[in-house]
Amino acid sequence: MYDVVVVGGGPCGATAAEDLARSGYKVAMLDRAGRIKPCGGAIPPRLIKDFLIPEEQLVAKITTARMISPTKRQVDIPIENGFVGMVDREHFDEFLRCRAASAGVERATGTFVRIEREDGETRVVYRDKVSQNERALVTKLIIGADGARSNVARQEIPDGDKIPFVVAYHEIIEAPGPVGNYHPDRCDVIYDGAISPDFYGWVFPHGHTASVGMGSMVKGVDLKQATADLRVASGLEGCRTIRKEGAPIPLRPLDRWDNGKDVVVAGDACGVVAPSSGEGIYYAMFGGRVAATAAAACLASGRVKDLQLARKLFMKDHKNVFRVLGSMQNAYYRSDERRERFVSLCHDKDVQRLTFEAYMNKELVKARPMAHIKIGLKNIAHLTRLVPEAYV
Repeated sequence: MYDVVVVGGGPCGATAAEDLARSGYKVAMLDRAGRIKPCGGAIPPRLIKDFLIPEEQLVAKITTARMISPTKRQVDIPIENGFVGMVDREHFDEFLRCRAASAGVERATGTFVRIEREDGETRVVYRDKVSQNERALVTKLIIGADGARSNVARQEIPDGDKIPFVVAYHEIIEAPGPVGNYHPDRCDVIYDGAISPDFYGWVFPHGHTASVGMGSMVKGVDLKQATADLRVASGLEGCRTIRKEGAPIPLRPLDRWDNGKDVVVAGDACGVVAPSSGEGIYYAMFGGRVAATAAAACLASGRVKDLQLARKLFMKDHKNVFRVLGSMQNAYYRSDERRERFVSLCHDKDVQRLTFEAYMNKELVKARPMAHIKIGLKNIAHLTRLVPEAYV
């Protein structure tokens, strides 16, 4: 009998499992070995500090972000007084799983099948990777951290199968140094309808490799061709491709994260990826932590209502950030004209500072009211076309 079974061993599940094990609970973590999520791999200083990520996990340190518009306008935004860390999910996720195991988490490798409840027992049934036989883990509580299109959420949570998502695709390639328009100290974000009609493309350095990819909700978009076009534009078409990966990225958090009995979902499974940016690693790990907090509270009190703490704690810290980023995506990702205006707006130093302070620290900056007012007015001017297109 486990106190908690965590389904999914990505950053969210591994964090939840480790936190619970370090608190003295008996925990099992079920994961599919070998799956690598397509991800740019950017992690802010707040994540590195809060989750004690060692230096050796950082494959690159980014000091500049470049935004590229449909007309190839470029805005370089320096990252003042710090850097953005880059990780390779192939190694980062396994590091987190191993750290959870060292804290006492028991690892199981296989594919989640279903949750069964019989004779007063709750069992997580999975197909063992080696034997291909069905096995079961008996538990008191379950944390579903099995990603977008979560099977746990689909089975247990109201509307758990109705989260809208972007389909993301990327290629990890060899990129040994500066070449063409690529630089190993700079992340490029491409806002161009020719690459993605409703999201963006990216070229993110990973040390001796790079992640080149894009995402879209629009059916019929050729993800692989768009990525090939990105490689050509960056001068990376001749680099060796190491691996190719694709997966959905959720766009909106679920209204409910628990089933009112014994299950709470977290991370991509409940839709906590930042709108506009698609950033997910920090929010996944924070989501895993609050899910662990809710599970521990439920186990200690015996009140299933305490599972609601996961969503309450997450939204207390991040609801406003998600609201602002969602409004920005809805306003500026509609057309190339809007994307052009968005990149133009990012020339503004106040926009640059406040944006990156919020990204690095994971909270809206409140100490500069005049800067907020100026940005709001400029934002309105662009959206209402008070700024003529010739001056964009």
